[in-house]
Amino acid sequence: MSNEALELLEKTEGVLKGHFCLTSGLHSDIYFQCAKLYQYPEYTEKIAKLIVKSLEGVDFDTVISPAIGAVIIGYETAKQAGKRNLFVERKDGIMQLRRGYTLKKGEKVVIIEDVITTAKTINETIEAIKGFEPQIAAVGCIVDRTCGKTGLNIKSVLQIEPVTYEPDKCPLCAAGIPVIKPGSREGKENK
Repeated sequence: MSNEALELLEKTEGVLKGHFCLTSGLHSDIYFQCAKLYQYPEYTEKIAKLIVKSLEGVDFDTVISPAIGAVIIGYETAKQAGKRNLFVERKDGIMQLRRGYTLKKGEKVVIIEDVITTAKTINETIEAIKGFEPQIAAVGCIVDRTCGKTGLNIKSVLQIEPVTYEPDKCPLCAAGIPVIKPGSREGKENK
C-alpha cells in the first residue's frame, strides 16, 4: 500500500467517511472520491507515476479507461508511461469503444480504473473491446477493494480491505444513518 497515495487522497478530501451506497449497490462506511484528487494536476501526476511503477514488468502498448470516472487517471497514466490512450464510454447503457478508436489484433492493453470494488466496469470494458481481439496485459487502479476475488491481474497503488454490506443487511441503515450515493452512475450497478 502506498502511504503517499493515501495521503494525497486524504489531503484532497478524496477519502470520505460516513454511510455510502457504492456504485456496486453495496453499502460502506468509506468512499474514495478520486475526482477530488483530479482537481490538482500535480497530485494526479504523482498518483499516475505510482500506477506506472506498479506496472513495471508489464509489457503493453495502450491504456484504456472507462468513462467518465477513470478518463483523467487513464490519460495521465498513459502520458507517464509514454503509451497511447483510449477510453470506452456508455451508449444506450452499454460500454463501447467509440469516436473512431480501434485496436489491432493482439495489441497489448492495460485497463486503468480509479477504484475497483467488484470489477463489473472492468469486465464491461473488456467486453467492449473483445471484438478487436486485444491482449489484456493487466488492470491498473488507484484503489483496489477486491481482495483478489476477481481473477484479474490487478496492479494497484492502494489495496483496501473493504467493509461492505448488502443494503438489506447494512448496520448503518439499521442505525438510521442517512445513505449518500456520491458515484457517477445512477441505479444499482456494479463497479
